[in-house]
Amino acid sequence: SHQMAGGVKGQLDVAAKAASYNMLLQVMLRVATFVMNGFVLRFIHADLLGVVNMRLTLLYSTVLFLSREALRKACLSRTTGQTKWRHVNNLMWCSPVLGLVTSCLVSALWLSPFLKQPNVPHDVIGVALFALSAITELLAEPLWVLSQTHSYVKLKVMTEGVSQMTKCLVVVVGVYFAPQWGVVLFSIAQLLYSLTYVSIFYGYFHIHLNSPEGKSLPISSVTDIIPCSEEDTKTWCSPYLVHLTWSFFKHSFLKQLLTDGERYVMTIFGVLSFAQQGVYDVINNLGSLVPRFIFLPIEDSFYVFFASSLYRGEPPEKQREGVLPDVAHTLAMILKFVIVVAMVILSFGYAYSYLALNIYGGKLLSGGEGPTLLRWYCLYVMLLAVNGVTECFVLAAMSQKQVDRYNGTMLVFSFVFLCASLLLTKSFGSVGFILANCVNMGCRILHSCHFIHSYFSSTPYRPLILALPSLPMVTTFALSFLITAFSEWVLCCDQGFWRVCLHILVGVACLLGVGSTVLLCEHELTSFVLSRLPTRISSRLLRVTKILHITTILPKSD
Repeated sequence: SHQMAGGVKGQLDVAAKAASYNMLLQVMLRVATFVMNGFVLRFIHADLLGVVNMRLTLLYSTVLFLSREALRKACLSRTTGQTKWRHVNNLMWCSPVLGLVTSCLVSALWLSPFLKQPNVPHDVIGVALFALSAITELLAEPLWVLSQTHSYVKLKVMTEGVSQMTKCLVVVVGVYFAPQWGVVLFSIAQLLYSLTYVSIFYGYFHIHLNSPEGKSLPISSVTDIIPCSEEDTKTWCSPYLVHLTWSFFKHSFLKQLLTDGERYVMTIFGVLSFAQQGVYDVINNLGSLVPRFIFLPIEDSFYVFFASSLYRGEPPEKQREGVLPDVAHTLAMILKFVIVVAMVILSFGYAYSYLALNIYGGKLLSGGEGPTLLRWYCLYVMLLAVNGVTECFVLAAMSQKQVDRYNGTMLVFSFVFLCASLLLTKSFGSVGFILANCVNMGCRILHSCHFIHSYFSSTPYRPLILALPSLPMVTTFALSFLITAFSEWVLCCDQGFWRVCLHILVGVACLLGVGSTVLLCEHELTSFVLSRLPTRISSRLLRVTKILHITTILPKSD
């Protein structure tokens, strides 16, 4: 029992460490992209921005998602039987093959007369280079899975960080000195990103395998990842892994439609011009800063924790002893954490959307429906947060048959989203895409919560109830929303510099009040988060928490 609990605690620490490093990575990447977009906006036309950031990037992300998402989830899952590493490695080599097929099909669709074609030079070259970039990146998949299963959490940070900075540097220098290159410049930068990504993975393991620390790995050389049959059984792959991959592939296909649904509607149906798509993408990137650098790393890291802790498809009573309490508590605390973060965005986003867009992009972004779009996105962030955590647990605990059934449910959600986006876009413009996404996320959250409630119904654990914020927290957020909204109406944003500064100070004061309420009223959540931060940071925050707590319980002097 102690051994099992220790194993789960070790996996939880690894997941928390991975989430911390991934958050740091996402912060760096998003800040770099944010600054780069702010610079690039001053040198290129909105049409080119729409073609690169929407049309070509969608092609690249579609190929990657369909070619590796299902394989990654299947190969990281814990099963009641032992999975051979050779089987996992061979299966991951299907990823670049799938990428080649997928890129050819998607590229043909992107260049077909069925889709609205942009009036920018060298679009065909852009499609070809972005597709080649995706295929190149997939060559690192066997080593990516090896690094994940052996907890090389810093490697991902280094690889993606260096690759993204290389891409940003090429784009910034190129746009400044040769803006006439247009699509070709962005395409070359994307290809360099993928080449750097693959080179770092192979270079790292080539060096690491020749060191004493690399002796514990199942390979002794990088050439050992070349596909071959397993020595004992002479088999190439596990039938169970193949079936599980197929189940996840169907789910991944539908998930991709739902994740980037508005981009597919824009690309396939042409409901917005490329210039409008470019502005929408900039605002979408600004609104998705928190989901990308906080929520997504948490989902990725704790999916690994849930998948490695639970036996897939087995009921709670058949799980390993000591696992379920840790899993239930972790699910509740992670869900509460993302809800609190999302409530901060929702409470303060309304009053500061116009100001943020005005500072970042001037009247180009703050004029028109930009601020309204960003305000609705704040509500979408809340739904994204809840769905991400609940769905990562559901996909880690479901059996293969349950995943297959869920794929049918996702198909219904896809149809609902498609209809909602087409109808709402006609009535509300770009905002209709956000509203349609809210409908989609709401449906997925209800489904996931139903599964979690049923899963834990035979146990004394209720993670969904434990994840609900306390009444003082909800009250504090509601007051912050009202105060900052009134502050914007009175002080912002065309009434002089000092009034704008005063409006910002009002937001800072409300944010401090929210932070103090979290520390005072959410002791369990605070302890969970602090225990998984670096020692120096957690000790300082713990000292602040104790001071605040003592201050609130000291009797008033007469």
